[in-house]
Amino acid sequence: MPPPSLTLHAKTILITGASSGIGRATALEFARSSPQSLNLVLTARRVDRLNALAAQIRQECGTGVRICVRGLDVSRASEVEALVGGLEEEGFGGVDVLVNNAGFMSGVEQPPHIPRDVIRDVWATNVTGVINMTQAVLPIFKKREDGGRGDVIMLGSIAGREAYVGGSLYCASKAAIRAFTDALRKELIATRIRVMTVDPGQVLTEFTYLRYRGDQEKADAVYAGCEPLTPEDVAEVIVFAASRRENVVVADTLLFPSHQASPTHVHRKQPPQ
Repeated sequence: MPPPSLTLHAKTILITGASSGIGRATALEFARSSPQSLNLVLTARRVDRLNALAAQIRQECGTGVRICVRGLDVSRASEVEALVGGLEEEGFGGVDVLVNNAGFMSGVEQPPHIPRDVIRDVWATNVTGVINMTQAVLPIFKKREDGGRGDVIMLGSIAGREAYVGGSLYCASKAAIRAFTDALRKELIATRIRVMTVDPGQVLTEFTYLRYRGDQEKADAVYAGCEPLTPEDVAEVIVFAASRRENVVVADTLLFPSHQASPTHVHRKQPPQ
Protein backbone atom coordinates (compact mmCIF):
# COMPACT_ATOMS: atom_id res chain seq x y z
CA MET A 1 0.00 0.00 0.00
CA PRO A 2 1.57 3.34 -1.02
CA PRO A 3 1.92 5.95 1.72
CA PRO A 4 -0.64 8.78 1.97
CA SER A 5 1.87 11.22 0.47
CA LEU A 6 1.64 9.32 -2.83
CA THR A 7 -2.08 8.55 -2.92
CA LEU A 8 -2.93 12.16 -2.07
CA HIS A 9 -0.23 13.69 -4.30
CA ALA A 10 -1.49 16.79 -6.17
CA LYS A 11 -5.10 16.20 -5.13
CA THR A 12 -7.51 19.02 -4.30
CA ILE A 13 -9.34 18.70 -0.98
CA LEU A 14 -12.39 20.87 -0.18
CA ILE A 15 -13.28 21.04 3.52
CA THR A 16 -16.35 22.78 4.93
CA GLY A 17 -16.38 24.11 8.49
CA ALA A 18 -12.57 24.23 8.45
CA SER A 19 -12.24 27.14 10.89
CA SER A 20 -12.27 25.03 14.07
CA GLY A 21 -12.53 21.58 15.62
CA ILE A 22 -12.54 18.54 13.36
CA GLY A 23 -12.50 20.58 10.15
CA ARG A 24 -9.39 22.49 11.21
CA ALA A 25 -7.64 19.31 12.37
CA THR A 26 -8.53 17.60 9.09
CA ALA A 27 -6.95 20.38 7.04
CA LEU A 28 -3.74 20.09 9.06
CA GLU A 29 -3.72 16.29 8.78
CA PHE A 30 -4.12 16.38 4.99
CA ALA A 31 -1.34 18.96 4.68
CA ARG A 32 1.03 17.00 6.92
CA SER A 33 0.25 13.76 5.05
CA SER A 34 1.16 15.18 1.63
CA PRO A 35 3.32 18.27 2.15
CA GLN A 36 5.14 18.00 -1.19
CA SER A 37 2.03 18.50 -3.34
CA LEU A 38 -1.53 19.18 -2.20
CA ASN A 39 -4.30 21.71 -2.86
CA LEU A 40 -6.56 22.73 0.02
CA VAL A 41 -9.82 24.68 -0.29
CA LEU A 42 -10.74 25.80 3.23
CA THR A 43 -14.24 27.15 3.78
CA ALA A 44 -16.22 28.42 6.76
CA ARG A 45 -18.05 31.53 7.87
CA ARG A 46 -15.20 32.72 10.10
CA VAL A 47 -12.63 33.75 7.49
CA ASP A 48 -10.21 35.23 10.03
CA ARG A 49 -9.74 31.79 11.53
CA LEU A 50 -9.27 30.25 8.09
CA ASN A 51 -6.52 32.76 7.32
CA ALA A 52 -4.76 31.91 10.58
CA LEU A 53 -5.00 28.21 9.75
CA ALA A 54 -3.64 28.81 6.26
CA ALA A 55 -0.69 30.70 7.72
CA GLN A 56 0.07 27.83 10.10
CA ILE A 57 -0.05 25.27 7.28
CA ARG A 58 2.26 27.36 5.09
CA GLN A 59 4.70 27.75 7.95
CA GLU A 60 4.73 24.01 8.70
CA CYS A 61 4.53 22.57 5.18
CA GLY A 62 6.01 25.21 2.91
CA THR A 63 4.98 25.94 -0.66
CA GLY A 64 4.05 22.37 -1.58
CA VAL A 65 0.57 22.90 -0.12
CA ARG A 66 -1.45 25.44 -2.09
CA ILE A 67 -4.36 26.96 -0.13
CA CYS A 68 -7.54 28.71 -1.16
CA VAL A 69 -9.51 30.37 1.68
CA ARG A 70 -13.15 31.25 1.12
CA GLY A 71 -15.98 32.39 3.36
CA LEU A 72 -19.00 30.15 2.93
CA ASP A 73 -22.42 29.49 4.43
CA VAL A 74 -23.24 25.99 3.17
CA SER A 75 -26.95 26.52 3.77
CA ARG A 76 -27.03 29.08 0.95
CA ALA A 77 -27.10 27.25 -2.38
CA SER A 78 -26.14 30.40 -4.29
CA GLU A 79 -22.95 30.79 -2.22
CA VAL A 80 -22.06 27.13 -2.69
CA GLU A 81 -22.57 27.30 -6.46
CA ALA A 82 -20.55 30.53 -6.72
CA LEU A 83 -17.70 29.01 -4.70
CA VAL A 84 -17.45 25.78 -6.69
CA GLY A 85 -17.99 27.58 -9.99
CA GLY A 86 -15.18 30.03 -9.28
CA LEU A 87 -12.53 27.51 -8.22
CA GLU A 88 -11.52 26.67 -11.78
CA GLU A 89 -10.31 30.22 -12.46
CA GLU A 90 -8.11 30.09 -9.36
CA GLY A 91 -6.56 26.74 -10.21
CA PHE A 92 -8.52 24.74 -7.64
CA GLY A 93 -11.36 23.53 -9.86
CA GLY A 94 -10.49 19.84 -10.04
CA VAL A 95 -11.81 18.91 -6.60
CA ASP A 96 -10.91 15.31 -5.73
CA VAL A 97 -12.16 15.04 -2.14
CA LEU A 98 -15.12 16.78 -0.52
CA VAL A 99 -15.19 16.67 3.28
CA ASN A 100 -18.70 17.62 4.42
CA ASN A 101 -17.75 18.67 7.93
CA ALA A 102 -19.77 21.84 8.65
CA GLY A 103 -22.37 21.25 11.36
CA PHE A 104 -24.38 23.13 13.96
CA MET A 105 -26.51 22.64 17.06
CA SER A 106 -27.86 25.02 19.68
CA GLY A 107 -29.57 23.97 22.89
CA VAL A 108 -31.02 20.76 24.26
CA GLU A 109 -34.70 21.70 24.25
CA GLN A 110 -37.22 18.95 23.63
CA PRO A 111 -40.40 19.22 21.53
CA PRO A 112 -42.59 21.24 21.75
CA HIS A 113 -40.06 23.73 23.11
CA ILE A 114 -37.39 23.77 20.38
CA PRO A 115 -37.10 27.37 19.12
CA ARG A 116 -38.14 27.84 15.52
CA ASP A 117 -34.90 29.56 14.59
CA VAL A 118 -32.91 26.58 15.94
CA ILE A 119 -34.99 24.15 13.87
CA ARG A 120 -34.39 26.30 10.79
CA ASP A 121 -30.65 26.78 11.32
CA VAL A 122 -29.80 23.21 12.32
CA TRP A 123 -31.64 21.73 9.35
CA ALA A 124 -30.22 24.33 6.97
CA THR A 125 -26.62 23.57 7.95
CA ASN A 126 -26.63 19.88 8.84
CA VAL A 127 -28.94 18.63 6.08
CA THR A 128 -29.50 21.20 3.33
CA GLY A 129 -25.88 22.37 3.53
CA VAL A 130 -24.48 18.86 3.05
CA ILE A 131 -26.81 18.23 0.11
CA ASN A 132 -25.91 21.63 -1.41
CA MET A 133 -22.20 20.87 -1.27
CA THR A 134 -22.57 17.33 -2.59
CA GLN A 135 -24.72 18.41 -5.52
CA ALA A 136 -22.26 21.18 -6.44
CA VAL A 137 -19.18 18.93 -6.43
CA LEU A 138 -20.59 15.73 -7.96
CA PRO A 139 -20.66 17.13 -11.53
CA ILE A 140 -16.87 17.63 -11.26
CA PHE A 141 -16.45 14.02 -10.19
CA LYS A 142 -18.80 12.65 -12.85
CA LYS A 143 -16.90 14.26 -15.73
CA ARG A 144 -13.93 12.00 -15.08
CA GLU A 145 -13.29 8.76 -16.96
CA ASP A 146 -14.79 5.37 -16.08
CA GLY A 147 -18.09 6.95 -15.06
CA GLY A 148 -16.57 9.33 -12.56
CA ARG A 149 -14.00 9.54 -9.79
CA GLY A 150 -13.70 11.35 -6.44
CA ASP A 151 -14.46 11.08 -2.73
CA VAL A 152 -17.39 12.39 -0.71
CA ILE A 153 -16.67 12.10 3.01
CA MET A 154 -19.48 12.85 5.46
CA LEU A 155 -18.74 13.86 9.03
CA GLY A 156 -21.61 12.08 10.75
CA SER A 157 -22.20 11.26 14.40
CA ILE A 158 -23.27 8.46 16.69
CA ALA A 159 -26.38 10.65 17.00
CA GLY A 160 -27.35 9.58 13.48
CA ARG A 161 -27.36 5.94 14.53
CA GLU A 162 -28.89 6.08 17.99
CA ALA A 163 -31.12 8.84 19.36
CA TYR A 164 -30.85 10.22 22.87
CA VAL A 165 -32.89 12.42 25.20
CA GLY A 166 -32.36 16.11 24.48
CA GLY A 167 -31.07 15.41 20.99
CA SER A 168 -34.22 14.87 18.94
CA LEU A 169 -33.50 17.64 16.43
CA TYR A 170 -29.75 17.01 16.13
CA CYS A 171 -30.22 13.24 15.94
CA ALA A 172 -32.85 13.69 13.24
CA SER A 173 -30.52 15.88 11.19
CA LYS A 174 -27.67 13.38 11.37
CA ALA A 175 -30.00 10.44 10.66
CA ALA A 176 -31.24 12.27 7.55
CA ILE A 177 -27.70 12.60 6.23
CA ARG A 178 -26.96 8.98 7.07
CA ALA A 179 -29.90 7.97 4.85
CA PHE A 180 -28.75 10.40 2.14
CA THR A 181 -25.26 8.93 2.30
CA ASP A 182 -26.43 5.31 2.07
CA ALA A 183 -28.67 6.09 -0.91
CA LEU A 184 -25.94 8.10 -2.64
CA ARG A 185 -23.46 5.24 -2.34
CA LYS A 186 -25.93 2.93 -4.08
CA GLU A 187 -26.77 5.49 -6.75
CA LEU A 188 -23.07 5.90 -7.62
CA ILE A 189 -22.19 2.20 -7.57
CA ALA A 190 -21.37 2.15 -11.32
CA THR A 191 -18.72 4.87 -10.87
CA ARG A 192 -15.39 5.19 -9.09
CA ILE A 193 -16.86 7.81 -6.78
CA ARG A 194 -16.43 6.75 -3.17
CA VAL A 195 -19.02 7.78 -0.58
CA MET A 196 -17.78 7.44 3.00
CA THR A 197 -18.93 8.44 6.45
CA VAL A 198 -17.04 8.92 9.71
CA ASP A 199 -19.24 8.87 12.82
CA PRO A 200 -17.55 10.02 16.05
CA GLY A 201 -18.85 9.60 19.55
CA GLN A 202 -17.82 12.09 22.21
CA VAL A 203 -15.28 14.62 20.87
CA LEU A 204 -13.81 17.57 22.73
CA THR A 205 -14.44 20.62 20.50
CA GLU A 206 -16.13 23.99 20.88
CA PHE A 207 -19.26 22.37 19.42
CA THR A 208 -20.47 21.56 22.95
CA TYR A 209 -19.69 25.09 24.17
CA LEU A 210 -21.77 26.50 21.31
CA ARG A 211 -24.53 23.97 21.93
CA TYR A 212 -24.84 25.23 25.50
CA ARG A 213 -24.85 28.79 24.16
CA GLY A 214 -21.63 29.88 25.80
CA ASP A 215 -22.24 28.28 29.21
CA GLN A 216 -18.75 26.90 29.88
CA GLU A 217 -19.79 25.15 33.11
CA LYS A 218 -22.47 23.09 31.35
CA ALA A 219 -20.12 22.32 28.48
CA ASP A 220 -17.41 21.13 30.88
CA ALA A 221 -19.90 18.89 32.69
CA VAL A 222 -20.41 16.85 29.50
CA TYR A 223 -16.77 15.72 29.67
CA ALA A 224 -16.42 15.46 33.46
CA GLY A 225 -14.72 12.21 34.43
CA CYS A 226 -14.14 11.30 30.77
CA GLU A 227 -11.33 11.39 28.24
CA PRO A 228 -13.10 12.24 24.96
CA LEU A 229 -11.75 11.93 21.45
CA THR A 230 -9.77 14.86 20.10
CA PRO A 231 -10.37 16.50 16.72
CA GLU A 232 -7.03 15.05 15.66
CA ASP A 233 -8.27 11.51 16.37
CA VAL A 234 -11.16 12.00 13.96
CA ALA A 235 -9.03 13.81 11.37
CA GLU A 236 -6.64 10.86 11.19
CA VAL A 237 -9.52 8.55 10.26
CA ILE A 238 -10.83 10.96 7.60
CA VAL A 239 -7.41 11.21 5.94
CA PHE A 240 -6.91 7.45 6.25
CA ALA A 241 -10.16 6.85 4.37
CA ALA A 242 -9.26 9.34 1.63
CA SER A 243 -5.76 7.92 1.15
CA ARG A 244 -6.70 4.27 0.58
CA ARG A 245 -6.17 2.59 -2.77
CA GLU A 246 -8.93 3.69 -5.15
CA ASN A 247 -10.70 0.33 -5.05
CA VAL A 248 -10.97 0.43 -1.23
CA VAL A 249 -14.02 2.17 0.22
CA VAL A 250 -13.93 2.78 3.97
CA ALA A 251 -17.69 3.14 3.76
CA ASP A 252 -18.69 3.45 7.40
CA THR A 253 -16.59 4.15 10.48
CA LEU A 254 -17.71 4.55 14.10
CA LEU A 255 -15.27 6.02 16.65
CA PHE A 256 -15.69 5.97 20.42
CA PRO A 257 -13.37 7.00 23.22
CA SER A 258 -12.67 3.99 25.42
CA HIS A 259 -15.17 5.07 28.11
CA GLN A 260 -18.12 5.20 25.71
CA ALA A 261 -20.25 2.42 24.21
CA SER A 262 -23.29 4.41 23.01
CA PRO A 263 -24.63 7.97 23.30
CA THR A 264 -26.01 7.17 26.74
CA HIS A 265 -23.68 4.41 27.95
CA VAL A 266 -20.67 6.32 29.29
CA HIS A 267 -18.35 5.35 32.14
CA ARG A 268 -17.19 8.32 34.19
CA LYS A 269 -14.18 8.13 36.48
CA GLN A 270 -14.85 9.34 39.98
CA PRO A 271 -12.53 12.05 41.31
CA PRO A 272 -10.15 10.90 44.09
CA GLN A 273 -11.53 11.27 47.58
